[in-house]
Amino acid sequence: MNGDRIAMSQRERDRLKVMALVLEGKHGQKEAARLLGLSVRQVRRLQRKLEREGDVGIVHKLRGRPSNARHDPVQREQMLAAYRAEFTGFGPTLAAEKFAARGLVVSAESLRTWLVAEGLWQPRRKRQEHRQRRERRACLGELVQGDGSHHDWLEGRGPRMVLVAWIDDATSKLVARFYPGETSDAYMDLLSRYVRKHGRMVAVYVDRAGIFRAEDKHPDDPRPTVTQFSRALGELGIALILANSPQAKGRVERCFQTAQDRLVKELRLAKACTLEEANDVLEKIYLPWFNRRCTVPPASANDAHRRLDRSMRLESILSIQEQRQVSNDYTVRLDNQLYQLLPPALPGQRGGKVTIERRLDGTLHMRFKQAYLAYRPIGPAADTPGALPPDPRSLAPGGIPAGDLEDKGRGVGAPRPPAVDSTARRAGRTPALPCPPDGPGTLTKARRYCPAPDHPWRGKAAISTLAK
Repeated sequence: MNGDRIAMSQRERDRLKVMALVLEGKHGQKEAARLLGLSVRQVRRLQRKLEREGDVGIVHKLRGRPSNARHDPVQREQMLAAYRAEFTGFGPTLAAEKFAARGLVVSAESLRTWLVAEGLWQPRRKRQEHRQRRERRACLGELVQGDGSHHDWLEGRGPRMVLVAWIDDATSKLVARFYPGETSDAYMDLLSRYVRKHGRMVAVYVDRAGIFRAEDKHPDDPRPTVTQFSRALGELGIALILANSPQAKGRVERCFQTAQDRLVKELRLAKACTLEEANDVLEKIYLPWFNRRCTVPPASANDAHRRLDRSMRLESILSIQEQRQVSNDYTVRLDNQLYQLLPPALPGQRGGKVTIERRLDGTLHMRFKQAYLAYRPIGPAADTPGALPPDPRSLAPGGIPAGDLEDKGRGVGAPRPPAVDSTARRAGRTPALPCPPDGPGTLTKARRYCPAPDHPWRGKAAISTLAK
C-alpha cells in the first residue's frame, strides 16, 4: 500500500463491493452473507473492521509477510543436505518418514516443494486414462493376484533376483519372497507358504506366461496340455484365471511399483548383498509396513480361505512330476539314470507307470498309484549292465577285437556288457546256446533273409517281373 493506493486481490475487491452496500444500508447482513458465501457472523466482523479501519480492513494482514507456519530455514537446509548425502532418489513421502525417525518432522508436501525448488525431484505428470473399473472381490481369499518382478533389487551389490508375490484382491494383503528366477519351483514354494499360513484361496489371477499356460499344440502332439503349476492348482481345487493384459491385474503391478521404489531403498539402508539378507529385510521391514499401511478392510467379514483336506499332501502336489514305465526287471530310467525298485512288487507294477516327484526340498519320490515305492540308484544307464539289451549278433563268449565290433555310442576300449546268448529263429532275450564262432576272436555274420520270388510279400508286380 503506497499512499492512497491499496493492493487487493479480485476476491477482496468483490467482498469490498458487497460490503460497501451493507455500510450504505442497501443490503442486509443476511443477504451479504448469501452473496459472499459466508456466515452472518463473519459478515458482521468484516463490517466492524471496515467501519474501524476503512477499505484497508478488507486486506489480509499477512499480505507481503512470511507465513506464521513456515519451517525454520536452518532446519530446511539441514534436511536438504541430508537428502543429498543419504536419500538421493527417495520419494518425498519415504524421505519424510526417514526424517521423522530422526526427529526432523516435515510433511511430505512441504518436502516435495523443497525438492522440486532445488531440482532434486521431478514432478510426475499423471495422465488420465479411461478404463472400466473392476470392483474388488468382497471376501478375503476369494481372489489372489500373482506375478514376478524382474529388477536390480540390490543395485549391483549382489546377484539378480526376482520378487514373486501373491496379493489378495479384497484387502491387498501381500505375501512375497525373493527367488533366483521366475520358475515353477518359485511359484510353488510361495504358494506352499501362503496355503500353510492362510489356507487355499478360491482362485488365482495371473498372466499368460508359460508357467501357468501350455502353448497351443498340434492335436497330434503327445505332450501334455497342462503345466506343472496348473496341474498342482487343479489338485488343490484352486481355479486358474489368466489375464489378457497387465492392466487387468493392476493391483499386483502397482504393488511392484511401490516395491521398486521403497524396498530398494530399504535394502540399500540395510546393506543387503545376498538373497538371504534380502529376504530377511523383506520379511522383517517391508511386508509388515505394507500390510499395515497399504491394505483396506474387505467388503465382507467372511473368510473365503479353505483348509487343506487330509487327502491333500501339499509336498507331493507342489512338486515337479513325471511318469515313467517300469521295465521287466523293475527298473525305472530317469535322466539317463537307472533306479532299482525294491520289493515287495505290487500287482500291475511291472510294465505299469510310476509317478516320479521332484519335491521342493530336493528329494526324489516314486509313487505307483497311491503307494510310494522304495528304490535305490544303480548308476548311469549307459554304464549299467543289462540296462540296454545289446544286439546278440555283435557279441561272443570270448573277447572281440575292437576293429571287428561296430560300436554305436561306445568308444574303443569301453567296458562291454556281458554276452547275451544269441538264438536262431528266437527272440534275442530268450536264453539259448551261443553262436559258434567262425574262428578265434571272430563272429559268424548272420545271413540276410531274402523272401522267395513267389512270396506274397513281393506282390503281383514283383512276381510278374521275376517270371519274365
